[in-house]
Amino acid sequence: MALVLNEEQVLLRDSAAGFLAEKATVAHQRALRDGDNDRGFNDDVWREMAQMGWAGIAIAEQYGGLGYGYTGLGLVLEQAGRNLTASPLQATVLVAATVIAELGSEQQKEQLLSAIASGEQLITLALQEGPHHAPLQCSVEARLEGEHYVLNGRKVLVLDALSAKRFIVIARTAGEPGQEQGLTAFLVEADSRGLSVERRSLVDSRAVGAITLDTVKVPAGNLLGQPGEAALGLNRALDIANIGLAAELLGVSVEAFERTVGYIKERKQFGRVIGSFQGLAHRAAELYAELELARSIVLQALQKIDAGEQDLSLPASAAKAKLCEVAQRATNEAIQMHGGIGMTDEHEIGFFIKRARVAQHTLGDYNYHLDRFARLSGF
Repeated sequence: MALVLNEEQVLLRDSAAGFLAEKATVAHQRALRDGDNDRGFNDDVWREMAQMGWAGIAIAEQYGGLGYGYTGLGLVLEQAGRNLTASPLQATVLVAATVIAELGSEQQKEQLLSAIASGEQLITLALQEGPHHAPLQCSVEARLEGEHYVLNGRKVLVLDALSAKRFIVIARTAGEPGQEQGLTAFLVEADSRGLSVERRSLVDSRAVGAITLDTVKVPAGNLLGQPGEAALGLNRALDIANIGLAAELLGVSVEAFERTVGYIKERKQFGRVIGSFQGLAHRAAELYAELELARSIVLQALQKIDAGEQDLSLPASAAKAKLCEVAQRATNEAIQMHGGIGMTDEHEIGFFIKRARVAQHTLGDYNYHLDRFARLSGF
């Protein structure tokens, strides 16, 4: 498996870099944060992304997508990370579309994936119930009553909760929290009676929310897959999503690094540019080497998805753990090497550490994935 991009992928990467550098930069993210936009992203920019095919970039052509695969999506997510672009790329394109592709029936895929690929439908996954990623610790109850399931419970840290038209809610039709058996995926309309959404604020200013399900009736036909059998497909979808998040973290880390190198080549102290000091030069060189290794890990993991490997758990946890580690180091070094201005809101470098921390904890942080990798490897 060659860890190089083909000509088409290079063109896609460069096209994404150019578009986002013009339409969805850190400055645009600042404006969204300081404005009154509850959706958390610019609708006009998202429509342009959808027109370019990004909403369906990893969706198969038979369902209305481009069929570029997850390597293509990963390249776009990397550029989104470099620009701190807020959009439904993560919640709808990376996560929700992947869950539907893994769990949905053929009819559901034709209907939902084509709507996502066109940019018409925003769907998000409602999985987490506590402060930490623990997909099996699901306690939301789904009880069958006639031709409907009745859902009760609460989900937190739901990405794009205020803009989603539908939620993929993971609930229990059997079993106890901690067990794989009994997990079921439900497609729930955002305007369902008994469903309420509350906005929550995170340090990166992205739009997330908590949803409460109070006796919400869901038709039995809205199940994704078979009752109680969602765990296997959900696990694969989460592996793919974590690889995508690793690609975004790569972009965040590289941009923070390059901005920092540019700064230390210009900032002077004691009559010399600070980049000429051996201590800073060595730290920058070490980080550069780590970034190159991280890029290889991410690209290999993306290629494994497109190659159709069935078990993605090891490459997914390896990629996410490594990029959590590298992003932590890159953004910490960026703040330290910028000195006092790195701590101010006026300077953009602080936005990178905020986004990195949230992305690191989304769907499992460094400790979660390092432990998972160790257990799966028999350590």
